[in-house]
Amino acid sequence: MKRVREVGVTRIFEENEKSDKFILVNRGGARSTKSYSIAQLLIQRFTSQHNKAFLIVRKTMPALRITAYKLILDLLQDYGFYPYCHHNKTECVIKYGDNFMLFTSIEYISRIKSTEWNYVWQEEADEFTNEDFQILKMRMSAPTVPEEPNQMFLSLNPSDSYSWVKTKVIEKEPDCQDILSTYKDNPYLSKAYIKILERLEEQDPQLWRVYGEGEWGVLENLIFHNWDVVREWPETYDYAVRGLDFGFNNPSAFGEARVRDREVWLRELIYESELTNTQLIEKTNSLNIDKSVEIYADSAEPARIEEFYQAGYNIFPADKSIKDGLDYVKRLKLHIYHESINMLKELRGYKYKTDRAGHVFDEPVKYNDHAMDGIIRYPLYSYFKAHEVGGGGKVRFV
Repeated sequence: MKRVREVGVTRIFEENEKSDKFILVNRGGARSTKSYSIAQLLIQRFTSQHNKAFLIVRKTMPALRITAYKLILDLLQDYGFYPYCHHNKTECVIKYGDNFMLFTSIEYISRIKSTEWNYVWQEEADEFTNEDFQILKMRMSAPTVPEEPNQMFLSLNPSDSYSWVKTKVIEKEPDCQDILSTYKDNPYLSKAYIKILERLEEQDPQLWRVYGEGEWGVLENLIFHNWDVVREWPETYDYAVRGLDFGFNNPSAFGEARVRDREVWLRELIYESELTNTQLIEKTNSLNIDKSVEIYADSAEPARIEEFYQAGYNIFPADKSIKDGLDYVKRLKLHIYHESINMLKELRGYKYKTDRAGHVFDEPVKYNDHAMDGIIRYPLYSYFKAHEVGGGGKVRFV
């Protein structure tokens, strides 16, 4: 049987593989291979051990589908195992021999309570609560053998030094290993992304500590405090507007806002890297949305805006005024749809620049702000300028 080791692994894979601890916390900076390495290790065990039950879980199912679920399916394909698997796409279950792997969210807790597990992976563990973790821990009772102990894997960016992962697990659980990783552990990162990440060291020491060095941090001077998380998506509203931030190495972010009085409901529709404009339009078309709803997009990309216009979308260049845009959005009440995981993650780290001396600048850090620009500021402020202050912001081409 082909081993994952033969296709290239990092130090993080090796540390997880050799550990005999019950709980392995993989905390690290952006693109540090922590999730990729856990996926590789679980596939190695999935295809070489016997009678094992694997659980891969994230807070919501839509977020899981585009992260760990997709990653493991892609790796099974790359390693040549997928044709020998039985994949129930409806139930999100993969079977290989006498092993099975379930992908689910903590929302479907009944699926978890009724089964015992050998291996559990909590991806983006800081999205969960300590209670969620304890529920999963209690289900780690599937039969095993001494040389193949049951294990839990937690992966996260350590943005909150008061997180339950740190205070309740790393500091309190006796059978736990804390595995730190940074982007320097990833030999496959592009020079372009490394450059983006390393700019953080000068832009904001707090974010650099978390996303560059993988250390625990306390993020201060956050920009938005006027938001909550909701499970309802409104059917009645005054108007709808959409926003789009183009990307390639960074993700393209596309989403919708529904506005009623001074309250705004927001949800992400697309958040994905390495999409050409043709692919982005195809994904947008697949949403089957009303093309007449106004879209405000990054005005620095007139050619891409034109392609969307030619595809039938009612799209305009956004008013990108940062200070005025943020001031306007901060006067609204924002309700974030609970499945908008990437938007929520950005919100929790979206902050004003702070230098090493503690001086706060009146501009946001340019990092992990694609939904903040494309789904929140661009559409809300641009629509306001176009419709409420004389129409000055609504020009088709610039």
